[in-house]
Amino acid sequence: MTEYKLVIFDWDGTLMDSIARIVSSMQAAARHCQLTIPTVNNVKNTIGLSLPKVLDILFPSASQIDITALLEQYKFQYVEGNSTPAPLFEHALSLLKALTDNDKLLAVATGKGREGLQRVFSASQTEHFFHASRCADEARSKPDPQMLLSLLAELSIAPEQAVMIGDTSYDMQMAQTAGIDRIGITLGVHDRDILNNYQPIAIVDSLAELQQLLLPAAVHR
Repeated sequence: MTEYKLVIFDWDGTLMDSIARIVSSMQAAARHCQLTIPTVNNVKNTIGLSLPKVLDILFPSASQIDITALLEQYKFQYVEGNSTPAPLFEHALSLLKALTDNDKLLAVATGKGREGLQRVFSASQTEHFFHASRCADEARSKPDPQMLLSLLAELSIAPEQAVMIGDTSYDMQMAQTAGIDRIGITLGVHDRDILNNYQPIAIVDSLAELQQLLLPAAVHR
């Protein structure tokens, strides 16, 4: 395993167990707006993309008025109207602390908007772990590599010194296009077969397993 200087995390489905909350919030928004309710799988398969792109995919025939209403209603449902828990995954905090203690730079590249990321940073008390972050309203949507290339430039890190951790094909494709190694994780949206299409260096089933992979010497000290 390469001694990476920078570890870049996706958020939803990678560090936070938020998939069920996202799906149920989107379905509730569609119901409120009296539009066809998308299936669980259809919503899951858009997680990681920017919200405007998600709405275009899930509601292709919706008017601009409908899209505006959906956008506002989804945000309301996710923040206030939905009681579905969205905790950090097990071992998330210990992983972030261990990486920090081993002098790794940490960053986030997420399909969330900046407001949403700041909200979950505050709720999870994790912002201090990260040296930089990019959101979907600050760069082109995944799988475009702009988020990653921007992070590399900000932190003065070469592509071969970084690794991307994510649960979706969008994360894997984004990293592949940027020339960055990638590790898939099966906690979120896509399974091993889909993640393997993008030649990850590894696929893990938990954050504890990821820690063993990234910090083998630290684990066995």
